[in-house]
Amino acid sequence: SLYAKFLRKFAEHHGMTRIEGKIADVLQHDDSGNIKALKLENGELVEGDLFIDCTGFRALLIEQTLNTGFEDWSHWLPCDSAIAVQTEAIQQPIPYTRSIAHQSGWQWRIPLQTRTGNGLVFCSKYISDADATELLLNNIEGAPINQPRVIKFKTGTRRQHWNKNCVAVGLSSGFLEPLESTSIHMIQRSIVRLLQLFPAHGIIQADVDEFNQQTKIEMDNIRDFIILHYKVTDREDSRFWRYCKNMPIPASLQHRIDMFSQSGKVYKYGNELFGESSWIQVMMGQGLMPKEYHPIVDLMEPAELQSFLNNIKATVKRKVDTLPAHNDFVQHYCKSTAM
Repeated sequence: SLYAKFLRKFAEHHGMTRIEGKIADVLQHDDSGNIKALKLENGELVEGDLFIDCTGFRALLIEQTLNTGFEDWSHWLPCDSAIAVQTEAIQQPIPYTRSIAHQSGWQWRIPLQTRTGNGLVFCSKYISDADATELLLNNIEGAPINQPRVIKFKTGTRRQHWNKNCVAVGLSSGFLEPLESTSIHMIQRSIVRLLQLFPAHGIIQADVDEFNQQTKIEMDNIRDFIILHYKVTDREDSRFWRYCKNMPIPASLQHRIDMFSQSGKVYKYGNELFGESSWIQVMMGQGLMPKEYHPIVDLMEPAELQSFLNNIKATVKRKVDTLPAHNDFVQHYCKSTAM
C-alpha cells in the first residue's frame, strides 16, 4: 500500500493526472476491436491510445473485454485459496520468512517491526475454508489483530499479456501462488518491458510479440521453480502431497530435474529470476541428490580440494562477522514510524 502511494505521488509530480472513478463500461472501436474509452459510473469518458489493465483478478480490459484467453496451471499448482491474518509481534523480528508445510498446503510467517504477517495457502479440494482457518489460528504466535480473510485465486497466465492496445500488468496478467513472493517482481518487469517497447509512434505488432514472448518465458521459468517445491518431495502422508509427488510436470522442469539428478548440473537461462544456487537449494533441500559429481573434481588432489572448500567457508565467515545484527540494521536504515 505504501509503495502504491509512493508511485502515485511520483507520477503526479511528473505531470500525471489521476481520475477517481469506477468503470461502468469499456468502449471499443468497431473496426479494430481496440479499446476506445472507459466509461465511468458518472458518465465521464476516459479515452486513450494505450490502456494498462491493473484491475486484478477481474481482468476487466484484457479478458472481460478483449477475451484474450487464460492458460490454467492449477493442475501443476493446485493451491487455490489463501487465508491471511496479522498478529502482535512477541519478539524481535528474525531476518527471514518461514514457509511451513501442512497437509494441504503451506503457511507463511513474516516477522515485521510492529506485527507478524501470517497466512495459509491451501487447496480447497482437500480442506475446507473453515478447517483451514482453524488450522492457521492454531499455528500462529501472538494475538490476532484482525479477522482472518479468505482469498480465492487460480494459478495461470493470460495467453497474451499485450493484446491489441491493452497491456495487462499484475494480477490481470496472471498469478503464481505466493510461495516465492514473485508478484511485485513481475509487476516491475512488466513496467520495464513496456518502457523498452513503448509504442511512441503507434503499436507495432513485432513489439507486441516480443513483449508477450519475454513475459511468457519469465512466467514459465518462475512457474517451474515453484512447481519444483511440490514435486521433488518424499512426503506421502496426505492426499495433497501424494498428488503433488505423482503429478505430471512441464517438460521444461522435467529436463532440469533429470539433468541435476544425473550429473548435478544446473544452468540459468537468460534473465530468469532464480539462479543456479536457488535451484540447487530447493532440489537438495527436498532430498534430490545427483547420482554423479562433476569430473573436474577428480583433477584436484584431496588436500587441494579441502583447501578450496575451507577458503570458501572462511570467506563467508569473514563477511558475516562484519555484518550488523538484523534488528540493528533495520532500526538504523528503515525504522518504522509506527513504533
